[in-house]
Amino acid sequence: MSTIDKYLPLQRAYYWEKMRAHHVYLTQPMEGGVARDYTWSQAVGEARRMASYLRAQNWEPGSRIGILSKNCAWWIMSDLAIWMAGHVSVPLYPTLTAESVRQILEHSEAKACFIGKLDGWEQMKPGVPGSVHCISYPVSPKNDYPSWDAIIAANAPLKENVVRGGGELATIIYTSGTTGMPKGVMHSFNTFAVAADTVAKCFHTTPEERTLSHLPLSHVAERWGVEAGSLYAGYRVYFAESLETFARDLAQARPTIFATVPRLWTKFQQGVFHKVPKKKLDFLFSLPLIGRVFKKKILAAVGFDHTRLALGGAAPMPPSLINWYRSLGLELLEAYGMTENFGMSHGSLPGQGRVGYVGKPWPGVECKLSETGEVLVRSPSNMLGYYREPEKTREVLSEDGWLRTGDVGEFDGEGRLRITGRAKEIFKTSKGKYVAPAPIENKLSALPLIEAVCVAGSGQPQPCALAMLSPDAAKLDRAAFAATLEQHLDAVNATLDPHEQLDFLAVVKDAWNVDNGFITPTLKIKRNVVENAYGPFLDGWYARRQKLIWQE
Repeated sequence: MSTIDKYLPLQRAYYWEKMRAHHVYLTQPMEGGVARDYTWSQAVGEARRMASYLRAQNWEPGSRIGILSKNCAWWIMSDLAIWMAGHVSVPLYPTLTAESVRQILEHSEAKACFIGKLDGWEQMKPGVPGSVHCISYPVSPKNDYPSWDAIIAANAPLKENVVRGGGELATIIYTSGTTGMPKGVMHSFNTFAVAADTVAKCFHTTPEERTLSHLPLSHVAERWGVEAGSLYAGYRVYFAESLETFARDLAQARPTIFATVPRLWTKFQQGVFHKVPKKKLDFLFSLPLIGRVFKKKILAAVGFDHTRLALGGAAPMPPSLINWYRSLGLELLEAYGMTENFGMSHGSLPGQGRVGYVGKPWPGVECKLSETGEVLVRSPSNMLGYYREPEKTREVLSEDGWLRTGDVGEFDGEGRLRITGRAKEIFKTSKGKYVAPAPIENKLSALPLIEAVCVAGSGQPQPCALAMLSPDAAKLDRAAFAATLEQHLDAVNATLDPHEQLDFLAVVKDAWNVDNGFITPTLKIKRNVVENAYGPFLDGWYARRQKLIWQE
């Protein structure tokens, strides 16, 4: 057995099933504030029983089986069971429309689908084809499907340690996509092994780590950091119950490893500011002894007093946000990757990060820029290709293994990468000047009360910005807050080249969220949706010649 074969996900599950049989692996919140713990022996044991049931259905080897659920213990156990039974898992985001559910299940030719913890099941249910065999989790909405617990009780566990080859297809991850039909990204078992092995060695993870799973497991970042990472290193995974209980869940887990998107790091910061105004905090921080004690209390109150590894990614991190956490003693590190390379592209190591840069390539990863500045990555975790889409595969993956990321970037003197925008998002003004929106949006979002922002203005003399404010902004006096927004806009414009300077900032009245289609399940703005929604207003807003516009 080669070195990498030892680190394939099933082999690691069998290893911990034996070596840490009675140690808790998964902690699942149940109703009433009660949590159910699964030891390694119990978790892998239930996966073996479910695998036995799946085998008994006599589907051809390599059949696709969906997982439609929020994060929970059964999500990971289902993945293991699917692999043990010789099949391929197809995760679906738990916030999809019925149309998207149907598209993915039909495109992947899924034989079955696990139906789990969901808020909008009645709206999704019509999207599940009648031919798909469904299985229900203990935390599922009410349904008539065979239940997990009944299946576990009725089936004996697989006794053998099923081995899947590293080159075999393990999963098809459908991109959340900001436009069009999601593409099915195919990853092998080697992907899980190489990605987990590389990062575990860089960050020195051990079985004593703890993490809180809260981003969708259907997204590659959580799949890598939580599922692949815990299977490799043997550490404990806590699951968040809901947004309402998130603070309690975080306090219970006291994670040593925690990774999330910039919007949530911002929300944690805003929660602190809500309790203690920023000006008062700055004063307290300036006091030598009191400041140190107070910073420790803040980290403990949020749940990060044991966190030794804090990561952010999926979108630009405002430098002011990173510096604020670092002032507390929490080194917030940036990372970069995409579904097509299983997230394994670039990362910052403790003590080596540079604010505004996503770090150096992980060991074994190569990176270069094309003639147009596009970031090209050759990673051992690059995808096998897009499922049933050979032409689209050839568009982004060269014969010699270079992946076109679609991002534009630059390197510093030490080889750290900075993402400066998306190649397809760069637009031209009526003056013939090109504008990259992402860096400008990053600067605008440094103001905590701006929840989300989109820079637009294709074909206009100057770009503009559309902003959704945070709920806390509604509590403020509009006149006073308007002055703050205008000052912030002036400060941002002062850092931009003349052709990039924003004509105005429009505060929209709509909430941008996943349900109404403005935001992807990974909390990225769907730029085309935003531009289509507010495009009809732009000419009128430009004609006002006002620095700040409130949509009424």
